[in-house]
Amino acid sequence: MNILMVLTSHEDLGNTGLKTGFWLEEFAAPYYVFKDAGVTVTLASPLGGQPPLDPKSDDPAFQTEATHRFKQDAQGQALLANTRRLADVNAADYAAVFYPGGHGPLWDLAEDPLSIALIEQFYAAQKPVAAVCHAPGVFRHTRRADGQPLVSGKRVTGFTNTEEAAVELTDVVPFLVEDMLKANGGEYFKGTDWLPFVVGDGLLITGQNPASSEAVAIHLLQALESR
Repeated sequence: MNILMVLTSHEDLGNTGLKTGFWLEEFAAPYYVFKDAGVTVTLASPLGGQPPLDPKSDDPAFQTEATHRFKQDAQGQALLANTRRLADVNAADYAAVFYPGGHGPLWDLAEDPLSIALIEQFYAAQKPVAAVCHAPGVFRHTRRADGQPLVSGKRVTGFTNTEEAAVELTDVVPFLVEDMLKANGGEYFKGTDWLPFVVGDGLLITGQNPASSEAVAIHLLQALESR
């Protein structure tokens, strides 16, 4: 079984002069859930190569067992440094797709025609699509075969407005994940800020925040096993 993980290539945090990218825990925890289950993992990003790491996610306070493991994993680091370009990815080659968060995806993956088409192809082929934290932002422009937004009428979650306010980036991000999901007709649910919370609705699996990343990956594997 092969699962595709799609990471951001965007590194600028709006006009702040600060850097962003993908959130380390949201990549590392799912990566090892998949690897430990014997799944082949392919990594991709819009530009290919090394995706930018959100420097805040490398702070000691945000390290977990999975991030420590990744920092000792030369093979995993080499894989991350050589992600495939999205343009070279075919949805037919994978059983499911997983999008880690970080603020980066709000700028590039949410607007990327290749990413949008890829998600729509997975969904149309009845393959699970999962995203955690800010990554549900990638559903902003995705649509189902009936022309409706992909999340319309679907139970979903994602980084909350109050969590965004807590990190003081409400006025920096191009859009708020919670507001976008609601505007697109999603049935938005949320748990307690910063605690694990996952919502599954058929092929669509979403997690609220970094603490939810491992649980989203487990839910994705369960969805594949139940097929």
